[in-house]
Amino acid sequence: MNANVTREEALGLLKKYNQESFHIQHSLTVEGVMRWFAKENGEDEEFWGLAGLLHDVDFEKYPDEHCQKAPELLAEINASPELVHAICSHAYGICSDVEPEHLMEKILFATDELTGLIGAAALMRPSKSVMDMEVKSLKKKFKDKRFAAGCSRDVIEKGAEMLGWDMNDLFEKSILAMRSCEESVNQQMAELG
Repeated sequence: MNANVTREEALGLLKKYNQESFHIQHSLTVEGVMRWFAKENGEDEEFWGLAGLLHDVDFEKYPDEHCQKAPELLAEINASPELVHAICSHAYGICSDVEPEHLMEKILFATDELTGLIGAAALMRPSKSVMDMEVKSLKKKFKDKRFAAGCSRDVIEKGAEMLGWDMNDLFEKSILAMRSCEESVNQQMAELG
């Protein structure tokens, strides 16, 4: 798979259409998570990372056109059709009819909402970190529908199903993926400051 895009171009586009630090941090986190999953699966870390970094490129400015506006914005950096498809498929059945086909697209679909839930759960911990988070405590937060209510449990479950993974596997791998990038995301956010 080819992205046709450098990380610098991708980050420039993300910042052009996203000013809220919450959205930028989420995008950097999903980028790091996707890189971890790519490495685990012997796939292209650069391509998977770019899909994660740009998955919400249109969300802040065009929330009502999420995934509909993305192809137009991605054309500004000549993103490949594969990258556009991957990005548009992450919201399949929500605001997009582009179905996740490849392993990477299914992982992006499954982990997008889950990284939000894990991030919110981490903030409740004394450490404010995922480094000491366990699957058991994440499962409790997942079951409490009022906690991080904006993170769709249905999408997370559908994603696990799409991948053929049980929820414990998805939780465990996603926590490990977030641990792998937590420090670098914090550092990048501090630099954006």
